[in-house]
Amino acid sequence: MEKYRLFDHTADIGMEIFGRTKHELFSNAAWALENVLLTRGEQCTNSGRRKTITVEGADVADLLINFLRELLYLFNGLGLVMKNCTVAECRTRRLVVQLVVEPFNDREHVIKTELKAVTYHGLNVEKIKTGWKARVIFDV
Repeated sequence: MEKYRLFDHTADIGMEIFGRTKHELFSNAAWALENVLLTRGEQCTNSGRRKTITVEGADVADLLINFLRELLYLFNGLGLVMKNCTVAECRTRRLVVQLVVEPFNDREHVIKTELKAVTYHGLNVEKIKTGWKARVIFDV
């Protein structure tokens, strides 16, 4: 099963994310966001610090938006790059994730796309035959 794929959207970036379970959907969403934002350089280190984030939402779709917004804030607001993401708890209205993060360093990371925000426009999260599928659009 593919983890994600991008789709064209006028002046924005659209992303479809897949997972066999809700845990995998959220984990794949984190990696998809990271892959759209950055390319890792050859000098990438194994250092990093642990960070736990907890997000809540009205439903699974709202939870996904809040999670992606938190990850985008870690990068845009705090200058932190995610190195590892483990979903510790995934309920309908609450998500707890263990991250390993490191400071952005232009010798180790190359920005591919500048994302401004995660939007509710076109948002969809649904259970499908092979697991879960989400559709999210990002402002660029």
